[in-house]
Amino acid sequence: MANQKSKLSKAAEARIANYEAKSTMVEGRKEIRRKDNMLSIAIIFGAVIVAISAQLVYFNFGPGIPKPTAKPLAAPAASVAENRVWNGSMTVAGKPVNFELYGDKAPKAVASFVTLSNKGFFDTTGCHRVTTAGIFVLQCGDPAGDGTGGPGYNFGPVENAPADNVYGPGVIAMARTGNNANSMGSQFFIVYGNSTIPADSAGGYTVFGKITSNLKSLVELAKQGTADGSTDGRPKSPIQLAAVTVK
Repeated sequence: MANQKSKLSKAAEARIANYEAKSTMVEGRKEIRRKDNMLSIAIIFGAVIVAISAQLVYFNFGPGIPKPTAKPLAAPAASVAENRVWNGSMTVAGKPVNFELYGDKAPKAVASFVTLSNKGFFDTTGCHRVTTAGIFVLQCGDPAGDGTGGPGYNFGPVENAPADNVYGPGVIAMARTGNNANSMGSQFFIVYGNSTIPADSAGGYTVFGKITSNLKSLVELAKQGTADGSTDGRPKSPIQLAAVTVK
């Protein structure tokens, strides 16, 4: 009888030990799943933060402007825009593109663009920057080719910015330094995909025109990406502007 009780006791102990071992294993698996879930959440959260930060950094730090000269040139008078819609054309990396300019809604920006176009200013510039995540734009019009150049003058304030901060495909808007409404010059950006660009203390970004034909060509150029494979940088292939005319 004693031997039988001993055997039963050992069997019970074995079952308890086995149960405890399984319980430990289950708890261990739960802990691993918990950590994996936390890691996944952290990765997703980090990706969102990076995307938002990229947007804010891009536009809050702006395109950069040249150092002011001792005697800066005066920006063209708003009256040059003639309070009307202008029609224009240009080639972008050899692709013909037509556009319109809103002289009635953004007279200062249009006056500047028309004046520079008539002088052939843009024919020696290109698109020096492309963004491919969160914000989808080609930034162009810088004679220095690195985001620091301009026409020798700056103007402001912001005109005709969207109230909802949404810039649709084809929109042409003025680039500027973050929080500085009077830092616009010759640099502009073409939106090739819906982009929400947060306003800053200076407001939004002056929308002064829109691509009216062959936006598809610009999308194809932008989709080539950047030279270094990042989501914001110099285009992989050079994008030169030429034959920019308005009437």
